[in-house]
Parts: sequence; C-alpha cells; structure tokens
Amino acid sequence: MKHDWTEALDKLQSILNKTQLNVAKKWGIDVYTHKGKNVVGFLGFKNHVALWFHNGIFLKDKYKVLVSADSKTKSLRQWRFTSLDEINEKKILEYVKEAIEAEEKGLKLKPEKFKPVAVPELFAKTLSKNKTLKTAFEKLTPGRQKEYNLYIDEAQQETTKLARIEKIKPMILQGVGLNDKYK
Repeated sequence: MKHDWTEALDKLQSILNKTQLNVAKKWGIDVYTHKGKNVVGFLGFKNHVALWFHNGIFLKDKYKVLVSADSKTKSLRQWRFTSLDEINEKKILEYVKEAIEAEEKGLKLKPEKFKPVAVPELFAKTLSKNKTLKTAFEKLTPGRQKEYNLYIDEAQQETTKLARIEKIKPMILQGVGLNDKYK
C-alpha cells in the first residue's frame, strides 16, 4: 500500500524552516545546509517518511531513533516516521541543533583507504587498442577510474559491457568522471 505522506512532509519542512539552516536544492530535493555543508534532509518513501542527518554518526541519538540506511552508508543516519503522530518538533529540533554543532566542530569520517578495482578484461582490450583513450583514462583520478571499472564490471552480459564502454569513451576523453554530474 502506498501512502500519501504530504502532511508529514509538510510538517517536517515546517519544523526545519524554524532553524537557522539554509535550504538548497540537491538531488532534486530540499537539503538543509549550514555554511555550505549538508546537515539534514527529508523524503517520503513507500512505508515511511525519513529525516536524514548527513553526519548522523556523530549524534548522540538520545532517543535511540536513528538507523543506518544500508550497509554501505557510513555517516548518514535516518530517523524514520510511519505516522504523522510520531513527528515530534521538540525532539527533531534537538537533533538538528546537535547536527549543526557537529558541523561547527568540523566532525567528519576519515575516508577509507582507497582500494583499486581491476580494469575489466574487455575494457583493458579497448584501452590497449586506443592509446588516446588509455592516456586519458590514466590521467583520471583513481576514484574516477574505479567508477568506470565498476560500471563496466557490474554488467553481466558482454553486449552490455561493450555498450557501456562505448558510452563512457567520450566522457573519459573529456576528463570527466562517470558520476561527476551528481556531485
């Protein structure tokens, strides 16, 4: 069953608009920022509305309401609401205040050590046949190289891998990363 979370989303927005945070449009949604840093956002899902704190790992979580969205998420934490009645302005504002303080202190997770990803066999053959492409690929940052390698490698069929290689060639030659437009 799909829920209409309009009222809950309006309530969250009303609460966040009472803070000192600025609203920015990122990823097509409102994200509340402090000095240019992402602090909190919210969105409706199929079974819940989520308020998420970009550096939620540093919050004390006094009311034990924060969850990690998935196993890949490192610092982001969600506060999920399944009904309008669960949205408590006082508690939310406490968490937002603490999140702003964490930003003020500059708390950040240290990046994990970079683990290179092997160049997929089909892509390696393409690079060996096209020196210009190979040179352009080698000039990319290790992170961008990894994005491209994973993008090709996660395809299961050879035809899909080849189609992906063709798609990314112009991007590599331009020196841009696969996901740069989202950053």
